[in-house]
Amino acid sequence: MSRFFRQGDDSSTEESSSEEEYISEEEAEEESEQEESEEASDEDDSDDSDSDAEGGKKTGASRFLRDDNDSDSDESDEEGNKVLKSAADKQIAELESTIDAIEKRQKISDWAAVSTEFDKLNRQAAKMTVAGRGPKVYIKALVELEAAMNETIAKQKVTPKKMNATSARGLNAVKQKIKKLLKDYQAQVDEFRADPTEFLFSDDEEEEVAPVKAPKTEIYIDREAAQDTDGFETVSKGGKTMQFTPESIFKHLRAILESRGKKNTDRLEQIKIMQKLLGVAVTPYQRIRVLLTIISARFDLSISGTNMPIEHWKAAEKELSDLFETLEKNRDHIVIEGAEEWEDDEKAPTIPAGEKYLKVPGSVVSYVERLDDELTRSLQSIDPHTSEYIDRLTDEAALYNVILRGLLYYENLLRDKSLEIPQDSLNRIVMRRLEHVYFKPSQVVKILEENAWKPVPADIDSDITPRSESSDAGNLVFTLCKYLFEKSEGIIRARAMLCQIYFLALHDEYYRARDMMLMSHLQESINTFDVLSQILYNRTLVQIGLCAFRKGLVYDAQNTLQEICGSGRQKELLAQGVMMQRYSQVSPEQERLEKQRQLPFHMHINLELLECVYLTCSMLLEIPLLAQTGSSPDVKKRVISKTYRRMLEYHERQIFTGPPENTRDHVMQASRALAAGEWKKATNFIHSIKIWDLLPSAEEIKTMLSKQIQEEGLRTYLFTYAPFYDTLAVSTLSAMFELEDRKVAAVVSKMISHEELAAALDQVTAIVIFRKGVELSRLQSLALTLSDKAAALIETNERTLEQRTQGTANAFDRRGQNQRGRGGGGRGGGRGGARTGGTGPRQAGGTQFTGGALGAAVRG
Repeated sequence: MSRFFRQGDDSSTEESSSEEEYISEEEAEEESEQEESEEASDEDDSDDSDSDAEGGKKTGASRFLRDDNDSDSDESDEEGNKVLKSAADKQIAELESTIDAIEKRQKISDWAAVSTEFDKLNRQAAKMTVAGRGPKVYIKALVELEAAMNETIAKQKVTPKKMNATSARGLNAVKQKIKKLLKDYQAQVDEFRADPTEFLFSDDEEEEVAPVKAPKTEIYIDREAAQDTDGFETVSKGGKTMQFTPESIFKHLRAILESRGKKNTDRLEQIKIMQKLLGVAVTPYQRIRVLLTIISARFDLSISGTNMPIEHWKAAEKELSDLFETLEKNRDHIVIEGAEEWEDDEKAPTIPAGEKYLKVPGSVVSYVERLDDELTRSLQSIDPHTSEYIDRLTDEAALYNVILRGLLYYENLLRDKSLEIPQDSLNRIVMRRLEHVYFKPSQVVKILEENAWKPVPADIDSDITPRSESSDAGNLVFTLCKYLFEKSEGIIRARAMLCQIYFLALHDEYYRARDMMLMSHLQESINTFDVLSQILYNRTLVQIGLCAFRKGLVYDAQNTLQEICGSGRQKELLAQGVMMQRYSQVSPEQERLEKQRQLPFHMHINLELLECVYLTCSMLLEIPLLAQTGSSPDVKKRVISKTYRRMLEYHERQIFTGPPENTRDHVMQASRALAAGEWKKATNFIHSIKIWDLLPSAEEIKTMLSKQIQEEGLRTYLFTYAPFYDTLAVSTLSAMFELEDRKVAAVVSKMISHEELAAALDQVTAIVIFRKGVELSRLQSLALTLSDKAAALIETNERTLEQRTQGTANAFDRRGQNQRGRGGGGRGGGRGGARTGGTGPRQAGGTQFTGGALGAAVRG
């Protein structure tokens, strides 16, 4: 406030030096706040102000007024301790700080960080450059950095130890940038190298520093488009006209690349400029460079987290196809990673002597992968129940064609052994092709392949998947997977195996899919893989279970689906939705990652069908088991599906149950009817489930379920009413359950052989003879129960003791524990066999599937 209340001659204060013009706003605000605080303190101290008034001193606002008689001693005392820095000094300090950071990173050979700091240094120096001359400390830093870089490169050639990939990329980036900057500041660099001391400390010319200004966006306008009928050109404010000619293409591309990633950059305007450049491109090299740049610019539109606009995605797909056509017509031009950047914008490069190709830096496989990812993100954000989703899904055919063209391009490069093309690039693009066909039916894959090969020239063919053999979907998937088995390793190899297993299970080849899953041993190491691979593993496991159900292998299907369906988290495990729990603490970042992992709707497995299959299989296994444990209370209770048991108990607690409304109600009503012996009613409930119509062979599935319900109804009846029979004719059971005599005899024989039924089958008279066990008294039953509980308590105590002693128990104690455990098991088994004819677990069909690795993985 004091600066507005001045009297007398203030001409001296108005004449400020050039440095005082660059006082930062923050310091001015601090000064004003300090003056206001001093003013407030003076106003609060009323006694001091009165005494000052009596002494003839100025009070209030008048104390800020100055007369000619006032001395400048007070002002000098107050402002003597302050150091005011101009903007130029601040910029020099920031420059020196960045140079120190670069030198520290050089000492530890962290060239990735050096590259980052070097970019920051170049931005700072650009603000201080005047008339093409940069700061002297910046020129010194450039020369020293070049020397350190050359020394590092020389060491890498001598020593066998290689630099890691991150530092190598940083070193290469610094090398390319320094080469261009030394050319821009060639005169100053020569002066510094001639005499560093004279260059740094010369006083003959004062180094000027450009003031800090806000960045101004340049708007380029095509001269032809801007001309009106009168011959005038319309130029917007701050813009300038620009002519697009073949000779100026590289200069325009250089300007666009340098402005990429900076603030206030109009990406859409840059894309329009590059479209004009593509129209005037003459040589193949010019077209390739412009196409690579414009595709990258289109992908930059989705950097902020939003989806890539559909029109730009289609334009990028078309431009990528144009790139492949240009490369196919000009075989002497190739786009590979690690090629040296051409720095001369005045002329186009030529093929070096002794070489066959003109190498253009770029990564085709990265563009293909990015195009695929953008389509997936777009499908995730669209409502799948609208026509818009169907229209967007039709773009997959064009994308598949691009993937095929990319595969053919990399195959052509690998044929030339003189080129050092990494095998990983071809493996990645083969994996992308496999991921687009493994979940589709054979008919769809055949149509997709035929349409993808149509735009490909007739003289181009694939060594991996020839044109003549690609129409067979099974052969195509097998060929792609076999190639990845041989040429790749790690995650790509495991994902290829899972894709082949999924495809086999989808096409009802259950035993091949099961055997491949068991032999792969993926269930032992899948937890170490990335999340997307774990999701693919879960999908493959579910597809194997559904395939087993379609084959009529109820026990195998239930055992395989147990891990996924029994968890209650099918949506999350299959990446088909996010289940938000009530008390879960999920950060926004985790929620965003979960949504990014979701699969598009056309790749989903029907969760309602999955639940229906799981509950139906659990019903066919649990109801006979409940009947067995109900008729023999001393049998050790065993639970196959806890999820099904909870649903059944909840349903039985209902006072009134109306007609079934959904899939779960139908299965629960069928379970009660089957337990009561009404197998026909249970069959009607199961057949009335509408979800079966989604299966390709719905009638065959219903026929299979009818036979399964008849057989399980027979087993339930025998478990329930065996204590009340001495003999029972096979013909009676056959008429009761409408089964053939041979089928009834087979079911009864299997139950007897598995020691589930204490009976004998007389094949001459076709009669089942039941054996009556010794009836135990209540005291004997209680004694046996007590002994079982005591054995369980001993085992629990031994486990607790072993955990507390951390395995320090001697070998003798461990042998004694093992012997006691074996002895107790034998006694328990003997008692069960004496009373009930054995309590061994049922193994349907004798498949022994539960002992395999897949069974262990499913049970967890």
